[in-house]
Parts: sequence; C-alpha cells; structure tokens
Amino acid sequence: MTNSGKTSAFILGLAIFCGLAALGFLLGNAALKVKNMERSVRVKGLCEREYPADIVIWPIQFTVADNNLQNLYQTIEKNSRKIIDFLNQNQINATDISHNPPAITDKSAQSYGGGDRIQFRYSATQTISVYSKDIATVRKAMRTLAELGREGIVFNNQNYDAKIEYIFTRLNQVKPEMIEEATRKARMVALKFAKDSKSRLGKIKRASQGQFSISARDKSTPYMKRIRVVSTVEYYLSD
Repeated sequence: MTNSGKTSAFILGLAIFCGLAALGFLLGNAALKVKNMERSVRVKGLCEREYPADIVIWPIQFTVADNNLQNLYQTIEKNSRKIIDFLNQNQINATDISHNPPAITDKSAQSYGGGDRIQFRYSATQTISVYSKDIATVRKAMRTLAELGREGIVFNNQNYDAKIEYIFTRLNQVKPEMIEEATRKARMVALKFAKDSKSRLGKIKRASQGQFSISARDKSTPYMKRIRVVSTVEYYLSD
C-alpha cells in the first residue's frame, strides 16, 4: 500500500472514530436530558373560603286531623291563612310564598287502619313554602314562628321534607379566584420541595382541578357555606 493510501485510510478511520465519539456524546447527553425530564414532583394546593348563602327555602309544614272531611278542609284553610298573614307581617314578600294542595289520608280506607280503633278518620299535611333571597328577614321570622304554635297549629319540624335549606348559587363567580389561589399554593409547596432537594422547579408536567365542594360551616350556622377546592399539579425537576 502506498503512503498516500495509508494516509487516506488513517484519515477515514479517524473521521469514523470522531463521528462515533460525537454520536455517543450526543446520545449520552440526550439520555441525561430525558432522565432529568423524568424527574417530577406532584403537589396539591387547597383553597377554602366561606360565603353566606344567597337563597333560603323554608317549608312550613303542619298536620290536621278530623273525622269530618269538610271540617278538615276548613281547618287547613284557617291555619294556612294564619301562616301567610304571619309571614306578611314579618315583611316576607307575597311572591316568595307558595303552597300546594294538602295531602289527605283516609285511614278507614287503609287495610291496616285498625277499623274502629282510629281516633280520627282523616288526616292532612299542608306545606307552605318560602323561597327567598332575603335570608336575614326570613331568619328573623323563623325565630318567632312559635307564636303560631300557641294557637294550636301542629308543625312538622322533624320531617325530612320540612327541613330548611340554604343554597349558594354564586359558585361560577368565585371559581376563577379560588382555582388561582389553589394553584399558587401548590406551586409554593413545589418550590419548597425543590429547594429542600437542591433541585430547580421546571414547567408543569400535568395539572388537574378537583371538584368544588359546598357544605355548611357547621350545624349552628347552615346559612354560612364553606367552599373548597383542591388543585393537583405535577412539576418537572432539574439539577
């Protein structure tokens, strides 16, 4: 082989070696980058706030019993009129008051009625409902409802369908700020983790927003609502 041929072969071999070395370096560096990108931390951020409810539903339910159906209806009408007058006197708007026909039960028509052991053949349950945004006025009236009890009206306060309900309808208005706060708190936790692990916090890898929950603050103040949301965010970490 001539000197020129040996030189060409040497140069070719050197070029191949350098190319493989460079490729190995690039692949190794890429592998390190991929490995670094795989490092992440998942954190949660909580936002919890309290807001007053903006709607109250107050079912006022009473029971009447009689052996004469006509007298039963008369008593229902009389008691209903007393309740509506009471609500009007307590500044509750007439448009906020509604009531459905009474539910009448004929015990003698029931196979398990007990025949002649029935004291009253007929019984009725009547519900007058208040649906109002003026919660303060309605709550004030609630505190004085016992006055009608002294007039012989039997209220069914323990029935499930007679429970007072407070509703919060402004969730869409408070959502953006609460999500922002939850995400900000999640990032603070992630930054603390990165600092403690001597890492740097990177971009968001993935994020998810939990469901909003609305509950009464406590049993004594059901008209105050606790709104809660948790955001879960996963961040990349690097050295």
